[in-house]
This record gives sequence, C-alpha cells and structure tokens, in this order.
Amino acid sequence: MTVLSTSLLLTAALLLTHSCYSAHEHSSLSPTSAANPSTMPLDIQIETVIAALLALIGIVLSGGKDQLREIQQRVWMGRLEREKGAGPWSMLEERVGFLDIRERRREFGEWAKGGK
Repeated sequence: MTVLSTSLLLTAALLLTHSCYSAHEHSSLSPTSAANPSTMPLDIQIETVIAALLALIGIVLSGGKDQLREIQQRVWMGRLEREKGAGPWSMLEERVGFLDIRERRREFGEWAKGGK
C-alpha cells in the first residue's frame, strides 16, 4: 500500500471512530434523543459520510493496478473442465433435486446383480 492510501485509511478510521463516539455521546446525553432517536446532529452525519468516502478512496487506491487482470470466463471454464474433469455446473449434480435418476438406477442395477 502506498503512503497516500495508508494515510487515507488511517484518517478514515479515526474520523469514523470519533463520529461513532460522538453519536453515542449525543444519544446518551441529549434529552431529546430519548423521545426522538432519529435526530442526529448534522456535523456527526457529515463526519460519518466523509469517513466512509475516505475509507472507500483509500481502499481503491490500495489495490495495485498491476495486480488486476481481465476476467475471461471461457478460459476459466476451459481450465476448470481440464483440471477437474467437470464443468462449473457439476456441483448441481450432487444436489438431490438434480440427480440423474437413470444413471443412479443403472448403477444400482449393476450393484444389485453383483457387478460392482
């Protein structure tokens, strides 16, 4: 991570911590917050939004562009079929609702005859 992204994330964490503490103090000390808990001061709301935006920018900047690459589904699916011998939807065959009944019946018939 770069210095910029690290400092943005640190600043965002501090701002978010402060806004959470301020919101807690406001809700516990304000006499109107017991009657109407949805009234939060505008400065706390703005501080929370700024902290979230700084955290988002810091996270985006921390991801290196050299590590990203284009996703090619056909390449991924082909490699999966070659390596594991099954396509990406083979997991559905293991679910009870998607079993191949004819194949299972044939296997059971062979088992019952003593073939396996």
